[in-house]
Formats: sequence, C-alpha cells, structure tokens
Amino acid sequence: METAPVYDHQKLLELAAMRMPFGKYAGRLLIDLPEPYVIWFAQKGFPKGKLGDMLSTVYEIKVNGLEFLFDPLR
Repeated sequence: METAPVYDHQKLLELAAMRMPFGKYAGRLLIDLPEPYVIWFAQKGFPKGKLGDMLSTVYEIKVNGLEFLFDPLR
C-alpha cells in the first residue's frame, strides 16, 4: 500500500513568505524568482543555511514542473 507524501505546511508557508535578501532580485519572493536564476544558483552552489535550503526547495519545485503548488500561496 502506497502512502501519500508528508508535507510540512508551516515550512511551505514560510517559503512562500520569504524574500530574496540580496542581488538582482532583492525583495522578490523566493517563489517568484525566475527559473533561470534559481538554476544558476543550483549550478554555482546555494548559500549556506536556511536561505540555501529554501532556494534548493524552490529549485526542486520549479525544475520538476510543480510550480502550481505555489499558486494558492500567492
């Protein structure tokens, strides 16, 4: 029997509210960063810590075509 994946809703809400703190897209919500920018980070290396973890999550969602998950959070 297959079980449904478990999501941490609080972390998803926190991700949706987080803004990019620096760079070309400073102030923009992480979930609204352009995909090429997030891919660039993946290639260069995500920052350490919480921001890097969040950008990595955004990357996984975007490259796997799951951006619709962000729609109710906007």
